[in-house]
Amino acid sequence: MFRNILLALDSCPARDRLVTTAMCLAGPSRGTVHVLHVDATAATGTEAVALEDELAARQVLNQALRTLHEQGVPADGELRDGFITDIPALISSAAERYGADLLILGPHHRGLFASLVNPRVSDAVSHTARIPVLLIPDTTASTA
Repeated sequence: MFRNILLALDSCPARDRLVTTAMCLAGPSRGTVHVLHVDATAATGTEAVALEDELAARQVLNQALRTLHEQGVPADGELRDGFITDIPALISSAAERYGADLLILGPHHRGLFASLVNPRVSDAVSHTARIPVLLIPDTTASTA
């Protein structure tokens, strides 16, 4: 099965489902989960705007690690800073660095226009990945 799972988390409500999925897949094979959370910044003209404060970003990471450790799953974590446009490259780089054999992330559902202006991270990563990518959707999100 999977020995090195990269779990790329954001602060979406579905992140608990992603952690649970990683835990279920790592457990039987005694795999390790490497959790990556990017504290994202957006560029708006001449300014950089933080989309999440560092404390909230650290809480997302720590909560995932706590859940995994409580269930006996070996896990480590990494908090990175980056612009939204750099997130796919940061995820791909982490997957390579950890020798990941599975990448888990959650797609965000957006309309066609929004996706054209700002492509989804999951699309960018899955199109260039050299390992299996498991997308765990947020079942509470509206696709309208």
